Amino acid sequence: MNDRMVWIDCEMTGLSLSDDALIEVAALVTDSELNVLGEGVDIVIRPPDSALETMPEVVRQMHTSSGLLDELAGGTTLADAEEQVLAYVREHVKEPGKAPLCGNTVGTDRGFLLRDMSTLEAYLHYRIVDVSSVKELARRWFPRAYFNSPPKNGNHRALADIRESIVELRYYREAVFVPQPGPDSETARTIAAKHALPAAQ
Repeated sequence: MNDRMVWIDCEMTGLSLSDDALIEVAALVTDSELNVLGEGVDIVIRPPDSALETMPEVVRQMHTSSGLLDELAGGTTLADAEEQVLAYVREHVKEPGKAPLCGNTVGTDRGFLLRDMSTLEAYLHYRIVDVSSVKELARRWFPRAYFNSPPKNGNHRALADIRESIVELRYYREAVFVPQPGPDSETARTIAAKHALPAAQ
């Protein structure tokens, strides 16, 4: 894997892969230092009417207050949205299968990408960087860092959510992760040996 990280956030009409539609996708690519590369993309997708009719009320209210619901009629197709995201990602990630998918609770996003944007999903490494996992571990092991993390606006728009995820990981990197250079090799080996599982017999 190279040092690039592909941050993607999706907004949907719900969380069901069998019933709900992808209605917004945004992407930013960062380097390993979490510097954003390029302008990124943020694309609204017009969903089928059936997905709008069955949208849960709590989701409808969320997308109404964010302004996304009003933009859906002018949205593009899934195919065009995938093409735009791929063009941006390929501009900064030259080789397929190298850069992980990053975000918050990004497994959900990956499911919709696999269903609706399979070429984009296949371009990414199978690994993910889920900031939610870092946050959950910080809550248990570094509660002071967790409870003082940057506030989130929570406006439920895809690009804004990605920017917040990147800011969040920058914070946890500085507040929780051991600063460079970290342990020397001998110390790292000692720590690894202490935590190693017994060899299979």
